[in-house]
Amino acid sequence: MSNSAASSLVTYAENAIVEDEAMSSARERAADLGVDAVSPSVGALLSVFAAAGGAKSVVEVGTGAGISGLWLLSGMRPDSVLTTIDSEQEFQAAAKIGFQQAGVAANRTRLINGHALDVLPRLADAAYDLIFLDGEPVDHPRYVIDAVRLLRPGGVVVVNLGDAGYRIPDPEAHDDEAFAAREATRIIAADENLLPVILPLGGGLVAAAKAFVPEA
Repeated sequence: MSNSAASSLVTYAENAIVEDEAMSSARERAADLGVDAVSPSVGALLSVFAAAGGAKSVVEVGTGAGISGLWLLSGMRPDSVLTTIDSEQEFQAAAKIGFQQAGVAANRTRLINGHALDVLPRLADAAYDLIFLDGEPVDHPRYVIDAVRLLRPGGVVVVNLGDAGYRIPDPEAHDDEAFAAREATRIIAADENLLPVILPLGGGLVAAAKAFVPEA
């Protein structure tokens, strides 16, 4: 496939997704706050992962204005809980507005204000069905290490590489974010208990399912 054809397909994929009113409003709040938000195609993929895995317990690093959270919740079970972590109270306040606008019950979200590197180590091992990492790009390798511990067998971790995703193949890209993206991808690829894939959506994603290990 030529580069132009691939670019056209990506553009089509983004434009094919229609966001509801709550998501559109959340996207406007994100713009007002100057916070990055996942693209519609990335959001839709998160919803698919949540629905396909029957996700009941989900962790999100990087609440932002709540757009990715709304997409995750749209695919999660009715009795599920989304734990979403962000160090910015203003962002989480905006996300809470979006959750309320979408009619999400208050007991389905747990908003933790804090740094993910401090919060993730306190979460229970093998207790989560889906983890979305969209926090500080330079911290992705450390997030991934915690995420592998937190995932149950069959669970999925998704890392939003952001702009650094497109710089991974560039040998001239030596900035901290590109290095962290490569390192996060390397950690996932090197773990024999993970089944990884790199996806050219948004700025680039790496996802991996935690394999079931046969009992001895």
